[in-house]
Amino acid sequence: MSGTTGQGRQKRDEAMEGGFAVLDFGSQLTQLIARRLRELNVYSELIPYNAPIERIKALKPKGIILSGGPSSVHEKDAPHRSVEELREIAPLLGICYGMQLIAKDLGGKVEPEEKREYGFNNVSWKESLSAKVPKVQRVWMSHGDTVKSPPPGFSVAGVSDSGHIAAMKGPRAWAVQYHPEVAHTEHGTELLRSFVFDLCEAKPTWDPPHITSHLIDEVRAKVPAGDHVLCGLSGGVDSSVAATLLTKALGAERVHCVFVDNGLLRKNEYEDVLAQYKRVGLNVMGVNAEKEFLGALAGLEDPEAKRKAIGRVFIEVFQEAAKKLPHKCEWLAQGTLYPDVIESVSPRGASVTIKSHHNVGGLPEKMNMKLVEPLRELFKDEVRMIGKELGLPQDVLWRHPFPGPGLAIRVMGAVTKDDLNTLREADHIYVGELKKQGLYDKIWQAFCVLLPVRTVGVMGDGRTYDKVLALRAVTSSDGMTADWYPFEFEFMRHVSNRITNEVKGVNRVVYDVTSKPPGTIEWE
Repeated sequence: MSGTTGQGRQKRDEAMEGGFAVLDFGSQLTQLIARRLRELNVYSELIPYNAPIERIKALKPKGIILSGGPSSVHEKDAPHRSVEELREIAPLLGICYGMQLIAKDLGGKVEPEEKREYGFNNVSWKESLSAKVPKVQRVWMSHGDTVKSPPPGFSVAGVSDSGHIAAMKGPRAWAVQYHPEVAHTEHGTELLRSFVFDLCEAKPTWDPPHITSHLIDEVRAKVPAGDHVLCGLSGGVDSSVAATLLTKALGAERVHCVFVDNGLLRKNEYEDVLAQYKRVGLNVMGVNAEKEFLGALAGLEDPEAKRKAIGRVFIEVFQEAAKKLPHKCEWLAQGTLYPDVIESVSPRGASVTIKSHHNVGGLPEKMNMKLVEPLRELFKDEVRMIGKELGLPQDVLWRHPFPGPGLAIRVMGAVTKDDLNTLREADHIYVGELKKQGLYDKIWQAFCVLLPVRTVGVMGDGRTYDKVLALRAVTSSDGMTADWYPFEFEFMRHVSNRITNEVKGVNRVVYDVTSKPPGTIEWE
């Protein structure tokens, strides 16, 4: 099973064929460009703007996209590279800063404006770049410099409401001043589609069958015959798909999965998920470590302290579990996704840490193992597509995100077993009602938070002094931004009544109506 068949190699090459290089000049939106291209079923790879030209040539791209960025092309340290040498490789699409760079580098004129164009605007097309884009297109702009005159050989394709050049076209190059990758821009995907399939003549080969074959071949090429892989499972979609893909590539006898019950899972989750893993053919060992985790959490109130304690105990438990496996594992699997890879190479540099993320991070050093990350080329939506291709059930693939530290960061303050049980019962009612009412799949993430606050209430003829429970439900496409879900009042009334009547220790229910930003999705 470790060899790569001729048919497998062909599918792998077809999947990558006709891909696109997206050069990142520092925009917060660059990742969206890569995602939009993937949604068009063409492979895209995001690389730093200053990547060696040999690396770009090695990709054999059908097209190259120059992203936006926060700089002015006139700044001394503005990111720059030769546009002409890129155009010799493949057709170009410049977006915002990318358009200004194309104009300046090829002999056009770019000047700063006193008043920047920011937010919604209209582009009136003189020479449409796409037949499916209307003559007047509503777009999203964010720029201070403008192109005053295009380079030799280029024509003005569209102008903004302010009369500025909003789009231009020339030999093997298009450029737009707005952002077609954002949802705010109407018909933005159509512009990208025309660039990909009309100007670049690419083929839509980045689809689930090709991607799956490509990833399987990658795993078999990386992990030598006879080597074994250790895979930590969380119950979430990423680790589930990674484990299933590895098992498909290497066989269950070489992929050893460990699912830890840390005492911080939802009601019946450990038993249900473990049984589900076995049904889909994973070689999985369950480990009950509730005592160890709750002991480490005793008395801790600070969210970061709780996360670090959980991470430390997880490593300890995982190490002990690995010793009990029938084979020594040379490889450790992680569910790293493409956004994680992008962040590590972004020219923007490190961002501020809002909260640390619980992962299996640190294990390779401590356990002296090599790392295999079978999903590192994929976005979240692609992971779900591959999971479906591999035969994973719908309830695994579309399960709401669940944090690594589990319910420990949904019990505000110190964590006790009684509070965890209270939270489990309330969460079971809430999520159960979402599914019963057909709301679960409309929501990105929904959960309960138990607050360290007691309030006076009345039940029957008696006075209560119990805790407050907050409900949270958000809609999102990727978790980077989120809006709270607008429930009908009758649903809220019904859920509140059930929780206060059926869950001992809760006498008040509130609903969180904070978007992200300014809040985060989780409370801790």
